Amino acid sequence: MKFVPHDYQTHAIEKILELPSCGLFLEMGLGKTVCTLTAIHELIYDRFTIFRVLVIAPKRVAEDTWTTEAEKWDHLQHLKISRVLGSAKERLEALREDADVYVINRENVVWLVENHKWNFDMVVVDELSSFKNNQAKRFKALRKMIPLADRFVGLTGTPAPNGMIDLWPQLYLIDRGERLGKTITCYRQRYFFPAKVNGPVVYTWELKPGSAEAITKKISDVCISMKAEDYLTMPELTVNDIKVKLAPAEEARYRELERQRILELEGETITAVTAAAACNKLLQMADGCVYDAAGVPVKIHERKLDALADILEFSQGQPVLVFYNYRFELDQLRERFGATRTIQGQQDIRDWNTGRIPLLLAQPASMGHGLNLQAGGHIIVWYGLTWSLELYQQANARLYRQGQQEAVVIHRLIAAGTMDEEVVRRLESKTMGQESLLEAVKARIRRYKDAAHKNPKRTHGYQSAGVHPPQWSSRLPQADEIDPAGR
Repeated sequence: MKFVPHDYQTHAIEKILELPSCGLFLEMGLGKTVCTLTAIHELIYDRFTIFRVLVIAPKRVAEDTWTTEAEKWDHLQHLKISRVLGSAKERLEALREDADVYVINRENVVWLVENHKWNFDMVVVDELSSFKNNQAKRFKALRKMIPLADRFVGLTGTPAPNGMIDLWPQLYLIDRGERLGKTITCYRQRYFFPAKVNGPVVYTWELKPGSAEAITKKISDVCISMKAEDYLTMPELTVNDIKVKLAPAEEARYRELERQRILELEGETITAVTAAAACNKLLQMADGCVYDAAGVPVKIHERKLDALADILEFSQGQPVLVFYNYRFELDQLRERFGATRTIQGQQDIRDWNTGRIPLLLAQPASMGHGLNLQAGGHIIVWYGLTWSLELYQQANARLYRQGQQEAVVIHRLIAAGTMDEEVVRRLESKTMGQESLLEAVKARIRRYKDAAHKNPKRTHGYQSAGVHPPQWSSRLPQADEIDPAGR
């Protein structure tokens, strides 16, 4: 296929060619990958200024997107790409191949730094926002090696999903602290003030007046920021919220389990960790089960399974992409609908895009950014909602993107009266993040405290029946509960 770049893509390509380090903060669907590969091609074969490029990407993107894009466009056909994936032996063999571009998943950055002599003169980080934690091992490993590369490109559509506090690590990889300071402490002191503290511990930072504009101006010379709606004709989008109502006995069971979990936090200092654990439990209940302390799912209802059955019947055989959160949901979906296909590799992506998978099950956190699935369908169902605005937007963009030929429909299954409703409110207002999560949990605590104050003798569900609800720990869900592949 012949690549005829849009004006904004030409601008992005020229920025990569012009600057030794830059950030392309382009929204989903604007073609970050093809722009970057086009610039790489020119730098290698026309300008002879670089020879080996390292691309760091989410696992699914590393497996498929970069090679698929290179094969798709005529002018990139002879770019050789080596995927540094699989076992340690396979990764080392891939690094020894004679290639132009070496693509590795971000989980193996530390391994790469520790086990391979650094011989890359250009580094590209696909989804730069995954390096927003300056304490993460992957950030620290890459930070040491960046000075050895002549060029750096950071790609992301969501550079600050939780606010501008996330920008410093990403910009440090771009300019080594030239614009926002050499340390995150200096960055915070200059542009933020501590909003919520407990002694020496700062839980949230708020921007000082005028800081957002100052930061944007500081980084504008090395970062391009573009919104898809300003450049693309996007397909029509319909978001359809489907309320599922629990039966009285099911609602009583949910309410008592929620009450027990929430009141366990009463009197404690609510932190991001405890709030996340509580919210996970409440979202599990809304989806139909809850894990007890032993990791065994306790069934509450099947209302979302029934609602999904109605959607599939109404869809009349059209392919449907279903997003779920927890392992028990995957098990229930497979048991009810016989669906066995999840995205495990390139063949699953190809089969979906060629219409061979009528029902595809996907876990947003494990499917990765950047996958092009728009050719396979136009119907999305959120079976289990996510608290992450970034994951929510990225997951929807698998179908709602440039190249989609049909109107996209997003069905969101919402259990009435549950934490689902709180998540939807905050997704709509785009106020997701740790602070929003903390406020949601605290609001639940206040509600139950007020109810107990008004009616201290009231009994609920299990207690009135003389039955005790299951006990659980405050731990976050384990990997095998969330991701079926165990990653």
